[in-house]
Amino acid sequence: MNNEFTITPWEVTGEIDYDLLVERFGTRKIDDALLDRISKYGELHPLLRRGVFYSHRDFDWILDMYDKGQPFVLYTGRGPSGHTHIGHLITWIFTKYLQDVFGAKLYFQMTDDEKFLFNENLTLEDTLKGAYENALDVIALGFDLKKTKIVVDTECIHTLYPIALKVAKRVTFSTTRAVFGFDNSTNIGSIFYTSIQAAPAFLESEMEKHNVPCLIPCGIDQDAHFRVARDVAPLLGYYKPALIHNKMFPSLMGSDKMSSSQPGATIFTTDPPKVVRKKIMNAFTGGAVSVEEQKKSGGKPEVCSVFKYQYYLFEPDDAAVNDLQERCRRGQIMCGECKKLLADRVVTFLEEHQRKREEARIHLEEFLMRDP
Repeated sequence: MNNEFTITPWEVTGEIDYDLLVERFGTRKIDDALLDRISKYGELHPLLRRGVFYSHRDFDWILDMYDKGQPFVLYTGRGPSGHTHIGHLITWIFTKYLQDVFGAKLYFQMTDDEKFLFNENLTLEDTLKGAYENALDVIALGFDLKKTKIVVDTECIHTLYPIALKVAKRVTFSTTRAVFGFDNSTNIGSIFYTSIQAAPAFLESEMEKHNVPCLIPCGIDQDAHFRVARDVAPLLGYYKPALIHNKMFPSLMGSDKMSSSQPGATIFTTDPPKVVRKKIMNAFTGGAVSVEEQKKSGGKPEVCSVFKYQYYLFEPDDAAVNDLQERCRRGQIMCGECKKLLADRVVTFLEEHQRKREEARIHLEEFLMRDP
């Protein structure tokens, strides 16, 4: 595999070597022993069974604390630069699984400030509007209203800023430059921003006036922010936040990450059925150059974005997804059939999601955290 790839909180390019990332970042793989332990609390989610959530920092410690009667809080988020796409949903769906299994409270951060600082084309009005729109997708997934608060940074700054200041005082520019690649042309808001992203990890501890463990489900590309948070946590008297990482959800064009900057290769939660079907029918596959050749030599599901969609999200039955994989390899199913099967499933999922998304508008204010 070509090891020339880039993965930062703002850019993912190239073919990602996830094993190499474990070595580079110093995380730990989720092994069979940990999976066996997790299964004792509830049925393993397909995203765990299939290794989509594959890496962690101190998740075993979170379970140790839970076993001792110490509940933990969940924290994840979204940078609202545009509409939500399916790639965002895998982290949120898994977070809901954790909330359901462990009865955990969730802080969901909408980083409208981040997207304003890092994107020259977006205004604060744009990012705030995006935060509210993206929040509808979060609510539509069925999070527990009594245990979930959506934190819009610019509207909760009174709550977040004192914690962020404590973090910022312990983080040097040389650290942020080394971790994020900042230089003299970087605006000072961007340099400060990681302190804001760290704040929700310690929010429950501040509100409860005692240390509360925090678990952060996130894409592996976001790990850098929380390495900084983990480094400063003991200096501030907090527990280090634990993390559990997912792999990137693939683009329809076969690259390792679905991106809003490639709308033709990205399925948004607001896309109508006709648009969804067109995008999927144009997707990159692992098929042969002709039907005859594919029947003879088979396809390559390991490089096929259509198969990866089934594997990641749209075929929860392990036996069925394994059967689909083998039929592809043996040339017993053609790419057109596979695309139609996926399109039908994605359209069905999104029609229901969009219905719940509209219903979520009447509950939005109940989910939003407000400054005192």
